[in-house]
Amino acid sequence: MEYKVSFITDFLRNNSSGLYIAIEGIDGSGKTTQAKLLTDFFKEKKHPVVFTHEPTRKGLIGKLIHSVLQAKMNIPSVALQYLFCADRAVHQEQVIVPSLEEGKIVVSDRCFWSAIAYGIADRKSENVANTAEIFTVAQSVLSMYHQFMLPDITFFMDIPLNAAIHRLGDMNKGKEIYEKSDMLHRIKKGYDWMLKEFPKEFVMINGTKSVEEIQIEIRKIVGEKLK
Repeated sequence: MEYKVSFITDFLRNNSSGLYIAIEGIDGSGKTTQAKLLTDFFKEKKHPVVFTHEPTRKGLIGKLIHSVLQAKMNIPSVALQYLFCADRAVHQEQVIVPSLEEGKIVVSDRCFWSAIAYGIADRKSENVANTAEIFTVAQSVLSMYHQFMLPDITFFMDIPLNAAIHRLGDMNKGKEIYEKSDMLHRIKKGYDWMLKEFPKEFVMINGTKSVEEIQIEIRKIVGEKLK
């Protein structure tokens, strides 16, 4: 039997004096570089700033997630998504919210938006491009994340898939489970769906520009927000 499913959702908004900035994109898009450069910029300007990333690197849950990502242990993909959710819940309560309430700027390498794209990618069905299936997966992911705070600004590093794969190939590090070509292809489809469904929540950045050009653009947009 087939069922028609629909839902309306919204997210918590930041009402504190601090500013919450996230940079999203597929692996190899340059988001981490830009997040660190933006953090350094705020430090130079003497703004109180916190640099963070999701999933976290510390704590029991964060360490467990990275063991899975590095293929040191294997768990079902659904279980991994629940770990991501638990990790973000702790991260929000212990790092993000307190920092914003203190008036600090939080710069995050990824936020809960990644959960949608990666949750979709974990569905190994060949029908992952099917709109109905993507919608159903996204709904199940969002049901866990609707209580999480939305960044004030979410930059999305837009880059062709082949360019991201090429960059990852040049990096001197072992590939994580989501950094393989077939998985990146599914992740990009998830992001494409998400950007179409929530267009007002993202600031699109051309990730093929030089590092310097991108950082100038990001700083300009953030500067307007801080006025």
